[in-house]
Amino acid sequence: MNCDAVMRSVSSYIDDELGVPIREEFELHLKICKDCTIFVQQTRLTIEIFAGAELTDLPAEARSRLRETLRRKMGESRK
Repeated sequence: MNCDAVMRSVSSYIDDELGVPIREEFELHLKICKDCTIFVQQTRLTIEIFAGAELTDLPAEARSRLRETLRRKMGESRK
């Protein structure tokens, strides 16, 4: 497992959705990679902080810009 794979699977790891072999590879990588360990810790902390946050509606213009940016980024990642 490498850093890119950790970043792609961090949500599944935190949600305990990885199979045993992949989870073991993930955890082995964390033992040797300080940057990924920090990334996983920060992701967990962010989830804890925002889990109880009150939801608010985005203004229509902001929602539109966000959707357009996501479409563009998703298109770029498929190339």
